[in-house]
Amino acid sequence: MIEIGLTEYFGMAEAIGIIGTMLVVLYFSRKQTQKLSEDIETKVLNDLAQRMHALHDIVIEHPELIRVISRVNVNSPDIAYAYDILFTFAHAFHMHQRKALSENEWIGWLRWMKSSFQQGEIMQIWESTIEMEKWFDPAFHEFVEKQLIPKAK
Repeated sequence: MIEIGLTEYFGMAEAIGIIGTMLVVLYFSRKQTQKLSEDIETKVLNDLAQRMHALHDIVIEHPELIRVISRVNVNSPDIAYAYDILFTFAHAFHMHQRKALSENEWIGWLRWMKSSFQQGEIMQIWESTIEMEKWFDPAFHEFVEKQLIPKAK
């Protein structure tokens, strides 16, 4: 039978400790890489949202330019403003999905969105003027239909 001395036990414990340390470092570096990737994607989405907002500003100043992207027969700054608001709502929704907004911030946005749909004309614009399936992704469309549009009682 092979006898293992005290020094061999220490040698094995040292090797196990080194391997364990390497695994912990690998785990946290992988986690940090995933977080960095999410941060970069969030930055890209924010940049796109800023660009879209700048385009909406132009359309609000010149509502006749809506014809360039849509055949809506309404020459109104209300429609352009509604597009801008809805794209802002969609951006907030996507930032919530990515967990870039705290729960408290999201609740504030959600209250504002619900109030806009209940008290303003944005719900009528959403339902009658905007062909939402062309402009908004399915997840946001479903969110609006289920969460923001008041149910008939």
